[in-house]
Amino acid sequence: MKIAVASGKGGTGKTTIASSLVQTLAKNGRKVQYLDCDVEAPNGHIFIKPVFDQRKNVDILIPSVDESKCTGCGRCGEVCEFHAIVVLGGKPLVFPDLCHGCGSCTMECPDRAISEKPETLGVLESGQAGENILFAQGTLNIGEPMAVPIISQLKKWKIPSPTGVTVIDSSPGTSCPVVESLRGADFVILVTEPTPFGLHDLKLAAKLVEDLKIPAGVIINRDGVGDSHVDEFCKEASLPIILRIPLEREIGQGIAEGKLLTDIRPGYKKQFLQMYTQIGEIRAAWEGIK
Repeated sequence: MKIAVASGKGGTGKTTIASSLVQTLAKNGRKVQYLDCDVEAPNGHIFIKPVFDQRKNVDILIPSVDESKCTGCGRCGEVCEFHAIVVLGGKPLVFPDLCHGCGSCTMECPDRAISEKPETLGVLESGQAGENILFAQGTLNIGEPMAVPIISQLKKWKIPSPTGVTVIDSSPGTSCPVVESLRGADFVILVTEPTPFGLHDLKLAAKLVEDLKIPAGVIINRDGVGDSHVDEFCKEASLPIILRIPLEREIGQGIAEGKLLTDIRPGYKKQFLQMYTQIGEIRAAWEGIK
């Protein structure tokens, strides 16, 4: 089963949930793969502590125009839906930050004036964290705007794949990187907090998973600090609340020190196992309804 952990906003506790779920399942004998797809700020390794032994660069192919061959016909600009290459006054201009590396301009150039050169966007790393956890993360190079290719390649990377559970720690928000992270998931855990901002962004995230046609459940972190509006929305939207985590100083301090929630409060191990069982039941019911 592929379980993605997402949120409409940052700082709600995605990695807290993902890391504790992975560790709990692993200690109960399941093979688990943790994919940290929050490539702009991956931090799951702080809690899981893998030993990285595999590394791979992620490149994108950027067009390079040989102006001695180019006739300025403009065909490259016509086929580029991202406007990464245009022809002005018979001269081609390439905007690398807009390029998605699709290769259309190279294939369509009638003069064979365009070739492609690799540009490194970031890096993939993987390694074991104990016997049952395979950890992999992507890291986007500073200043690079394209997170999606990193996430896409991370999910397809040919690393030893366990026959068990994959937990995907996505980026916050509802943008393209999040869509790519959630694509293909069997279930999405939406982590939120009971505040007006938490509710606003939960609604956006809930609409996204609805559009992607993926069943979801909600975890309310820092429960008790706000109001009941998140509960009311979940009831109206038929989103089950699968776990509540209260705001406690000891939990916040422990997480800031790089400790797992299940180590700070061992009682949560049982709750995470029950939540995993509930996720399977929700998924099965959703399949039946669909």
